Amino acid sequence: MAEQEQTEQEYVPPKVWTWDKESGGRFASINRPISGPTHDAELPVGKHPLQLHSLGTPNGVKVTILLEELLALGHEGAEYDAWLINIGEGAQFSSGFVDINPNSKIPALLDRSTDPHTRVFESGAILVYLAEKFGEFFPTDATPRAECMSWLMFQMGSAPYLGGGFGHFYAYAPTKIEYAINRYAMEVKRLIDVLDRNLADRQFLIGDEYTIADMANYAWFGACVLHNIYEAAEFLDAASYKNVTRWAEEIEARPAVARGRRVNRPWGDEATRVAERHDASDFD
Repeated sequence: MAEQEQTEQEYVPPKVWTWDKESGGRFASINRPISGPTHDAELPVGKHPLQLHSLGTPNGVKVTILLEELLALGHEGAEYDAWLINIGEGAQFSSGFVDINPNSKIPALLDRSTDPHTRVFESGAILVYLAEKFGEFFPTDATPRAECMSWLMFQMGSAPYLGGGFGHFYAYAPTKIEYAINRYAMEVKRLIDVLDRNLADRQFLIGDEYTIADMANYAWFGACVLHNIYEAAEFLDAASYKNVTRWAEEIEARPAVARGRRVNRPWGDEATRVAERHDASDFD
């Protein structure tokens, strides 16, 4: 049987790339090759020193989990206002948001307890900042601290493969491209296997201690094995990673994690979402 003819010509990159059309896919309307604000808008300010501007995606959930864990330990200074940034509407390109995160990505944190105020952007940087500020969930001894930082950087480096790579081409791209899906599926499965092997004889990623590295990796890989992110659990055979599943379920059973997962979440069951969080009573 003759090979099926190609329906599209092979793409030949130009000598100089130019932005002459939308990239396609679900988020085409907000993708652009330049930075900076698209409109003027000030960010709201709440009653707490910590002002978080975010959305309940995996990157946003990392931070709200840590804040809720800190509050559960009695750190009153970790009280925070969590304002919703609707990335689908381009709120991350407001002048106020760009002032605290020039990269226009959620989450972004402004600590108003310092003089001058401290802006922190990139979710991993926010985790380290808060963990150090309150002295929790980040080892102080050199060896476990290095291990914690290594697993945190593992997650930061792997997110583009799981989200922007696999998630985009499997779930959001306007056409299904076999090469791209296979390339990123292979890498995502390798990354989950790295975690699975490490967790075979460890309760948490660095051993017996629950840290910001667990929170960060749980937000992405827990969503992968427990919540069918990108509706790809069966495709990735996520249930076969028994150690990752055990670890993710243990983390998810923590009350602070359950609260953190609800913050800045405008979608889903109304009983489980808290679009904005300004007080513990918002969970009632």
